[in-house]
Formats: sequence, structure tokens, C-alpha cells
Amino acid sequence: ADEEIKGRIIGKEGRNIRAFEQATGVDVDLDEEGVIRLSSFDQVRREIARRSLEKLIKDTRVQPFRIEEIVKETEKEVERIMFEEGERISHEVGVYNLPREVIGVLGRAKFRTSYGQNLSLHLLETAKIGTHLAEEIGANVDVVRIGGLLHDIGKVLPGDGSHVDLGVNFLSKYNFPEAIINSIAEHHEDKPFSSIESVIVHVADAISGARPGARYEDVEEYGKRMKEMEEIAKKYDGVSDAYAFEAGRELRVVIDPGKLTDSETTVIADKIREEVTSKLAIPGEVKVTAIREFRAVSS
Repeated sequence: ADEEIKGRIIGKEGRNIRAFEQATGVDVDLDEEGVIRLSSFDQVRREIARRSLEKLIKDTRVQPFRIEEIVKETEKEVERIMFEEGERISHEVGVYNLPREVIGVLGRAKFRTSYGQNLSLHLLETAKIGTHLAEEIGANVDVVRIGGLLHDIGKVLPGDGSHVDLGVNFLSKYNFPEAIINSIAEHHEDKPFSSIESVIVHVADAISGARPGARYEDVEEYGKRMKEMEEIAKKYDGVSDAYAFEAGRELRVVIDPGKLTDSETTVIADKIREEVTSKLAIPGEVKVTAIREFRAVSS
């Protein structure tokens, strides 16, 4: 963004930038040279602001009235995009009869993340994984499919309370079968499971969130956990080194062949795995690979 564009956005005595911030609900930061930064905890607001700003940069008539006009026009455009996204993910998992209001809210997931994982993708994965599990064991596929698709809808709804309560309260207005509402209410084990379908939605949600690369945490926390894994292994007698891989799902342990036999190595690997899984919260299975290599060199 050059200085002329920034000047137009700020406007006389800052009128334009104030009008833009008020209309979009985002903070605009113009301090960095060549960059316009939009800040808001709400990703939908940020998207509306981004699209509005792109239009305003091309527009020669940047003034408060025009800003409000463009933002309103962009809000409708983003609502349309969200509705299309709601339809797309519903149809992708074979759900075609959702109320229009539910489809519109569901589409907000396009602009929402949960622990860094895009919410649209997570809802799709949960519905697909759950559907396969339900088919395998003969559970009610429709309940699981819709429950999986809508289980986190509360994350895109405004209001106080947990996302589970917000989602259940919202969906209860639309006459969904009790089994579907229950699967959403129970997916975090806030209540005892009332059916096998609720269990499947819970399991599918956990699988989608726990797969390697699906979600990220604070980098420091991640690094600390990996280091702790290695330290646990290194304190065992006979372990010369240890390396954590695959987001902490694999630990490679280097054994001193002069201190441990093959059978002792197997025992140590089991002990390390038990200690790591009991002391550290790592999603999924932890694999411990012990490497004991003996080399004899003759010259």
C-alpha cells in the first residue's frame, strides 16, 4: 500500500478510517510501511473488512458514506459465500435437507479455526469418519452423519456459554431428532452417552482433531513437550540418546550396546513408552523405537 492509498483510506482528519473501523468492527493499523493490517478476533468481520478494503482501494470516491455502502454490499456478498459453503459441505457428506438458517450458520465455519484446524474441514472429516464407523457397526448412519457435521456449530454462534450449549440451543429450534441433538450435547462427554451414535460422533471428532498436522499449539509448549519426551528416555541407564519425531508420536532411542542386551533393550523401550504416555498428554499412540547397534571393526 503506497502513501497515496493510505492517505485516501485515512481521509481528512481521519474521517474515513474511523468510518471504516465503525462499519466493519475491525482495527486498522497503517503504521508499517507498505502494509495495511486488519485486526479482529472475528474472522468473518476480518474477511468483510478485507474485501471491502480491496474495493475501496480501487474506488476513487473514498468517503464515509461510500465506505458504509461498500461494507453493506460486502456483508451480503460474504453471507452468500457462507451459505454456499454450508451447502457445499452438507452436500459433500450427503445431507440435503437442512433448514436455510442452519446452512448459513454452518457456512461460517469457512472462516473459523479450532486449534489452527479449519472448522469446515474438521466438520467434514468428523461426518465422513463417523459415517464410515456407523456403516461398519450397523449404527444409524443419518444420525451420525448430521451429528458429526453439526457437532461444533456452536463455535460460530455468538453468546455466552460453551460451544456445546450454544449449538444445542440453536439446533433445538429446528425440530432435529432427539438422537442428533444428544450426539451434539454429548460429544465432549459433558453428559453420559445416550446411544452408540453419540459415542461414534465423539470418536470421529477425536480422530479428526488428533491426526498428525491437523492442529497446532503454542510453539513453546510444543517444543517443551518434545524435549520432555527425550529427557524421560535419556534418564534410563543404557540410553545414550533420544529423538522425538512426528509431533511427539514417535520416540527413537539410541541404546549403548555395551550396557544393554537385546532383551533388556525391549524391556527399556516398553518402560519408556509407559512413562511417556502416563506423564505427557499426547494424542494418539506413542511409538518407541529402540536402536541397539553393535559394530566390530577389524583392521
